[in-house]
Amino acid sequence: MDRIDEIREELFRLQDVKYRDFQSRLIPGVDPGAFIGVRTPDLRKLAKQLGKREDIGTFLDALPHTYFDENQLHSFVISELKDYSSCIERVESFLPYIDNWATCDQMSPKIFRKHRKELPEAVRRWLASGRTYKIRFGIKMLMEHFLDEDFDLHYTEMVSGIRSEEYYVNMMTAWYFATALAKQYEAVLPYIEERRLDTWTHNKTIQKAVESCRISPEQKEYLKRLKIK
Repeated sequence: MDRIDEIREELFRLQDVKYRDFQSRLIPGVDPGAFIGVRTPDLRKLAKQLGKREDIGTFLDALPHTYFDENQLHSFVISELKDYSSCIERVESFLPYIDNWATCDQMSPKIFRKHRKELPEAVRRWLASGRTYKIRFGIKMLMEHFLDEDFDLHYTEMVSGIRSEEYYVNMMTAWYFATALAKQYEAVLPYIEERRLDTWTHNKTIQKAVESCRISPEQKEYLKRLKIK
């Protein structure tokens, strides 16, 4: 049995059929037959185990994968990589094969926290790619790494300038701005007041911000008045 078959066999050993059926309804655009039905905690645990194996590259090189769960596992393995250069290389290789929001959003390399000076260069490539999930991932990295101590309106400008017909790009943009309002309210509010986003993303940002427990009641009431009707 080769390495790929061994990993696939382990995934089927962890299968939860009810979870498979539930999950397949949540992620449109992916063939229902591609779901094995492995729960996220089990995938994370397996990824940590596999990440220590010297031959894990065999699995990471085996693209495209057959199953959704293999893609999820791939995201989690990448997220555990310790070397920044290798991690970026693996991310770049994997992004073209991501075809759904769940796999995109699960990938969050821990090593990026220590390399925030280098990361924007890669983010710019992803945002300029024209590929839905590369753009979504780039926005997500800006949201995760540059809204706290490394906050800079330059990155907010990058996100506000994105124009797309893709739902999953615009939803991530709204998520970014709602999170930015929660963390950097005064600095980011002008983007909403001046209607710097397209109408759908503008209104979705306000909706998500109003649903947040990190934004004050007074701020929520003001944001509601900024909704475009």
